[in-house]
Amino acid sequence: MHIEQSAISQWLSDAAHAARAASDVLARMPGAQRDAGLRAAAAQLRAHCAEIVAANAQDVTAFDAAGGSSAFRDRLLLTPDRVEAMAVGLEEIADQPDPLARVLAEWTRPNGLVMRRVAQPLGVIGMIYESRPNVGADAAGICLKSGNAVILRGGSDSRHSARAIHAAFAAGLRDAGIPEAMVQIPPTTDRAYVAAMLAASGLIDLIIPRGGRTLVERVQAEARVPVLAHAEGLCHTYIHAAADAEMARTILANAKMRRTGICGSTETLLIDAAIAPILLPMLIEDLAQLGCAFRADEAARAIVPGLAAAAPEDFDTEWLAAILSVAVVDGLEAALAHIARHGSSHTEAIVTEDAHAATAFLNRSTSAVTMWNASTQFCDGGEFGFGAEIGIATGRVHARGPVGAEQLTTYRYLVIGTGQVRP
Repeated sequence: MHIEQSAISQWLSDAAHAARAASDVLARMPGAQRDAGLRAAAAQLRAHCAEIVAANAQDVTAFDAAGGSSAFRDRLLLTPDRVEAMAVGLEEIADQPDPLARVLAEWTRPNGLVMRRVAQPLGVIGMIYESRPNVGADAAGICLKSGNAVILRGGSDSRHSARAIHAAFAAGLRDAGIPEAMVQIPPTTDRAYVAAMLAASGLIDLIIPRGGRTLVERVQAEARVPVLAHAEGLCHTYIHAAADAEMARTILANAKMRRTGICGSTETLLIDAAIAPILLPMLIEDLAQLGCAFRADEAARAIVPGLAAAAPEDFDTEWLAAILSVAVVDGLEAALAHIARHGSSHTEAIVTEDAHAATAFLNRSTSAVTMWNASTQFCDGGEFGFGAEIGIATGRVHARGPVGAEQLTTYRYLVIGTGQVRP
């Protein structure tokens, strides 16, 4: 059904004004009440689990009928365990310190003026995301904790799930006496609503896109509102010459195959030429038994002849599937050069027992998250202790890495005097 742009613009304007009013209330609200809202929302998610799973089944059925991929189906699917994980995530967010109750810095000038930098919410967040309906609950929870209001525009393939999750979260807000306009979803899945959000300068303070390259590039190209975005999750695991072989096998299997459709999944294996002849065949066998396919460079295929040859673009591809790009590199410098050339500044890992090599890798990688002897799939707000995340930021302005409640705050200054005037 065609909807006039003027109607969509009016819907967005009304939503944004209601969100602004709600954010003003949240900014003054005690942290304990915001935490009570999070716990009430968690309780309502549990109470409405059956309805949420049933709504999700409608989305999954439609997705299957349209011939969607298995990786994106996994992102879309909700089970009782995943609904419980959403509820637990909200409770973990509630357990975090209040990000608004922070004096970030304080100093006194020679004239006696006291300068105080204090945390404050950003205001109204616009969240545009694809496929994963749990993102709506995570984003709402993080925004509530940080005193922000949020307008959530999920993908059309998860619309039934999003409505059910929103209804449960809103019930929790009512239980805690928090304005329901703190979290809103559009009345339509028309793409024109996205355009209205991107043009809403003065109404929305920050846009956060969470999805594939096409979505992120569109938002960055069209937005008239500041954007906090991440590029693709083209993550690398580099197995250094001094790696423990068993540790490397365990880490790589998890980093690639635990969940292949998430942005923290390793997409490229870099292995040091000094150990590749012995270790690479074992790594390939491990992953092949788990159902992984490969795209390998010439040096890797010389060691394991049966591997499929990598095309030039394969090392620039975020597979989000059980496919791994493989390259043999001549030491640390070559590994860092490969990552700089092909990476997306998301997450990199080195596996080594050499502390000097690990320190060099950690210090010289410029990605948002860099790891030593750990799976790249730990790049997740919950694993960082944030309870959840609203996304992984890979840019160089404001937040980087998993974005939790603290990262959705800015600051202002309080200046306290005793009658000073400027000469």
